[in-house]
Amino acid sequence: MRTSILALAASFAAASAQVYQGFNYGSVFTNGAPITEQDYEREFNTAKQLQGTSGGFTSARLFTTIQAGTANSPTEAIQAAKVTQTKLLLGLFLSSTDEAFNNELTALRSAITQYGQDLVDLVIGISVGSEDLYRISPTGIENKSNPGEGPDAVVRRINAVRQVLSGTILGSKPVGHVDTWTAYVNSSNAAVIAAVDFVGVDAYPYFQTTQANSIENGESLFFEAYDQTVSVSGGKPVWITETGWPVSGPNSGQAVANLANAKTYWDNVGCRVFGQVNTFWYTLRDSFPNTPSPSFGVAGSSLSNVPLYDLTCPGRSSSSSSSAGSSTSSTSATASEATGASTTNAQRGTSATPSVPSQNTPSQGAGSSGSSAVSSPVQDTATPSLKTIMTYTTVTTSPVTYTEGSQTKTSQTTSAVTVTSTHGTTLATVASSASAPAASSSAKSCPTNLDGDFEFPHLIVPVDKNQPDKALGPSYDGRVSPTVSSLFNIDFPTSLAGKTCSLVFLFPKRDQLQTSNYTLSGNGGITVDLLKGPADTATTYNNQPESRATVKSIPDLQPGNSYIIGSGTCFAGERIGYKVNATGSLDLDYFQDFNPSPIGFYVTSC
Repeated sequence: MRTSILALAASFAAASAQVYQGFNYGSVFTNGAPITEQDYEREFNTAKQLQGTSGGFTSARLFTTIQAGTANSPTEAIQAAKVTQTKLLLGLFLSSTDEAFNNELTALRSAITQYGQDLVDLVIGISVGSEDLYRISPTGIENKSNPGEGPDAVVRRINAVRQVLSGTILGSKPVGHVDTWTAYVNSSNAAVIAAVDFVGVDAYPYFQTTQANSIENGESLFFEAYDQTVSVSGGKPVWITETGWPVSGPNSGQAVANLANAKTYWDNVGCRVFGQVNTFWYTLRDSFPNTPSPSFGVAGSSLSNVPLYDLTCPGRSSSSSSSAGSSTSSTSATASEATGASTTNAQRGTSATPSVPSQNTPSQGAGSSGSSAVSSPVQDTATPSLKTIMTYTTVTTSPVTYTEGSQTKTSQTTSAVTVTSTHGTTLATVASSASAPAASSSAKSCPTNLDGDFEFPHLIVPVDKNQPDKALGPSYDGRVSPTVSSLFNIDFPTSLAGKTCSLVFLFPKRDQLQTSNYTLSGNGGITVDLLKGPADTATTYNNQPESRATVKSIPDLQPGNSYIIGSGTCFAGERIGYKVNATGSLDLDYFQDFNPSPIGFYVTSC
């Protein structure tokens, strides 16, 4: 089914007296510093004053309702919006622990109390989550997204937001969800569409590398994604919550990032939808103080109202605003082949930190291996076919080195491992025989910092022996205690073939953290086991994968240390499952986060 953008606009106008357009806004700058009320005011005013836009950008989409640097205080963007009379699409970050999401709900309640009628006048809607369904899909996992949520969890939290709003001054505001078009056309996610008042769609032809995605096809790819979403929306309004074309950065498939192409995409896509459909462009500024790659900002790092390229929309007749089917030639693909997914939380500056999305570029709606504190842009690729990568058996008892503060220490590890690993949408393991590298004091070890390339867990699942049959689902937190263990999966890209990898655990002191936190009590340490297979979101204590061997035991875990769990030839092309157990009375709950100072499990390579 194809829809005319004008017909859609007409149906939308029947349900809304005004159409909004604006930009996306994070909560921290590219260096992790919180965006303050004054910063938001400058950005909101700049958006309104951009040359060539006739003052049309008077709205803002927020990824979180929590002010960066606080546990659950309302974002200072609300006060800035009040001062500048900027309309707000409030966002609540969803893919996190219940405790973290409850902080979002607390911030929302506090905002209602604090701002009263002013908030009613500012808010145009509430968005629960961002690309959560995509990030838990096979394509999202393949593209190294942070953990997402399944449809049941998304619906549960949408309902939780409705309960908070019920009977309040925001009770009549529309509640929606933001995701990629491939998530919406997947019928298993239909319950999410049924639960919302509006559907927010993110689409980036620049990232659709399995298709002919040069700028010449950018318009048709975008509107095909939009029309696909409309076709399954059940007549509910479809808002464009993220799209854009980078002004600088690497080539992505056939897509070239430069000012000329950003201008073309603005003309061919933006100018067709501005004033027709609620639209939030990505983005006003993403390059302060550092410029990410790719970079999508139209205003530049100096935040000038003179944009980097001409934002004046060329004259268009109504006949040119037709469906995607009548625009430039369309290249179709299945949902598993091309997502046009938005961006990584890493590049929004969230890492695994729901409360602090940044202004960084879109892209870990998929992405490649991490580098420094920002992951590489999305590379949308078809899921690889299932095949065996390697088989090995090893039985070793050897010293393993690790770092505590400025001291290098050793401990003994004994392992007996027989694994055949595969990758694809399903992973399997069977016993076989070959040789494998053993982690030892003579083995080359890679850095215990994230200054170079690194991988982080793409799924963390806690299991509780006191709730043996309950699937606790994906988490951003690593939790170990006398009763709770955490399982996590590491995806090793094929680009690591022939390299050395080190599994490390970074455990800084609490005062070194900027965007994360942890609780620690009791005495003891941790053990790390290599599993026979990876975990999934349905993993419980009773059905968890069996352990192949204990890779490392740290008898006395102390903050301020970086531990090498093991080193050896990288498991290139594999998804490897690990399990972390507590020893003694240790009880640790930490928020996995690669923002300074990084905390949690990572794989570094060298």
